[in-house]
Amino acid sequence: MLAKRIIPCLDVKDGQVVKGVHFVNLRDAGDPVENARLYNAEGADELVFLDISATPEGKATTVEMVRQVAVEVFMPFTVGGGVRTVKDVRALLLAGADKVSINTAAVRNPELLTAAAERFGSQCIVVAVDAKRVAADGPTELAKVPPRPSTGSGHRWEVYVNGGRTPAGLDAVEWTMRAVELGAGEVLLTSMDGDGTLNGYDLALTRTIAEAVPVPVIASGGAGSLEHFAQVLTEGQADAALAASLFHDRVLSIGQVKAYLAAQDIPVRLTEATNEE
Repeated sequence: MLAKRIIPCLDVKDGQVVKGVHFVNLRDAGDPVENARLYNAEGADELVFLDISATPEGKATTVEMVRQVAVEVFMPFTVGGGVRTVKDVRALLLAGADKVSINTAAVRNPELLTAAAERFGSQCIVVAVDAKRVAADGPTELAKVPPRPSTGSGHRWEVYVNGGRTPAGLDAVEWTMRAVELGAGEVLLTSMDGDGTLNGYDLALTRTIAEAVPVPVIASGGAGSLEHFAQVLTEGQADAALAASLFHDRVLSIGQVKAYLAAQDIPVRLTEATNEE
């Protein structure tokens, strides 16, 4: 079995790492380069860097900051925010990113996923899906897609774009399936309901998406304890678990999480750094 990955996330706005709850009430959480250096030293498996101000404010992701962070990390590095064209993807890869995350632009122009995957390979293209629970009988804009698995709970999940500000009118499961068919090689799945709450990942959402697509799924939104990581990597069937608040606030370290998972017989990559904690 492949090792499960533990991934810290740097949400950046105006050059600083920020964190909020349900995508709002953002607070300063430090310098992105310093945070990246710390997580690299702790043995994180990957790093996700999202410029959350880029899309809503119509800006491109700060390529220079990506270069500075890339110098500090020796692990796979995913960058997103404000990516609108194949040219944007190329610029981020050249700046040091290993993978590029696309959210809003993929919803508005799904062919971008195909064009980017054909140019750089699906392994470089991550579709970011921000999902929120809504009533099950709400409309969707997608047509001619395979029927989605039923949650049996009277709700579904809707896709949001523009940094969680705007409902897209798309069913999250159907959209994710389509995005993967178009060329996305990985899914970064964020539960907006869980974001920043520390109440646990949305296991039903994660499991439903993981069962619907043949590519790795990164679960995000709601990590608050060691148990939450174990749950989403087993019950939720996620390939990786992403967290921000817990790591930024030093409530838990990468090493503590990995040691706990290893004790639960969940395969993880242990390093000297993680073993020392």
